[in-house]
Amino acid sequence: MVPVLLGASFVSFLLLRLTPIDPAKAYLSVSNIVPNEETLRAVRTQLGLDVPFWHQYGVWLGQLIRLDLGTSFYSKLPVTSELAARLPVTATLAGASLMLALLVSIPIGIASALRKNKLTDHICRLLAFLGASMPQFWLAYLLIYFLSVKLDWFPLQGADAWFHYILPSVTLAFALIATYSRLLRAGLLESLEEPFVLYARARGLGTFAIVTRHVLRHAIRPVVTAAGMNLGKLFAGTVIVEQIFGMPGMGGFFLEAVFHRDYPVIQGYLFIMAFVFVMGNLAADLIQASLDPRLTQAIGKGDGR
Repeated sequence: MVPVLLGASFVSFLLLRLTPIDPAKAYLSVSNIVPNEETLRAVRTQLGLDVPFWHQYGVWLGQLIRLDLGTSFYSKLPVTSELAARLPVTATLAGASLMLALLVSIPIGIASALRKNKLTDHICRLLAFLGASMPQFWLAYLLIYFLSVKLDWFPLQGADAWFHYILPSVTLAFALIATYSRLLRAGLLESLEEPFVLYARARGLGTFAIVTRHVLRHAIRPVVTAAGMNLGKLFAGTVIVEQIFGMPGMGGFFLEAVFHRDYPVIQGYLFIMAFVFVMGNLAADLIQASLDPRLTQAIGKGDGR
């Protein structure tokens, strides 16, 4: 995890320094100050841009270790506090979307596998196809038009109460439901061909009991891996959804930072996204080990597979 996070911090820091926009000019621009040589030189000294690149990166990395992401060019407030104020909205939206996707996709995947090539399976395939092919922004506007404007069931914007998260969560979860249900279906169909299923049937267990007690914990492993990888994507994917539904999360704040060339905010946001990606994969690995103890045993024996 540590090398990955270090690499992500270095790449994000480097890419921002390679952009054609001078951070000093961006700072003066958002401050409504006309740049000249004297003011540019003073701002570069103030921001630490008059020292070599490696020194700049070292200073920023030291601040990052202390959870200090710098000061926003635009708001003149600490980036850490600005992001922390918006993190709960984004985290709640991403978590609710992931939970909704899992709660819906698992029954759909089981039903599709147990009714292979039947009407239920065909309906589940159709839903998966729609979920995988429908753009998020289009689905969001459809939900707003029919459920908010026409039927007035849900609010259009905001994040003040739990019902404000329903439509955004459905928007983000729809594509995940399609992916997870298809992964679970494929895993169940493969696991149902294993010898232990035949032994379970010989013991008199029914199909539903075999699936829920024995097969599901093996077949769900690809879904766990995909969910761990999608956690970071959900955090990053809330940018568009938060804008559409007017939610005061990290996504809208990041877009404002890009518009204003607010480098400290952009760097802090990118590092947080990298951290979420890494933690999501770590959580998936830990859950995988709990589902299949053979993984832990293989590591203990030095087996690299």
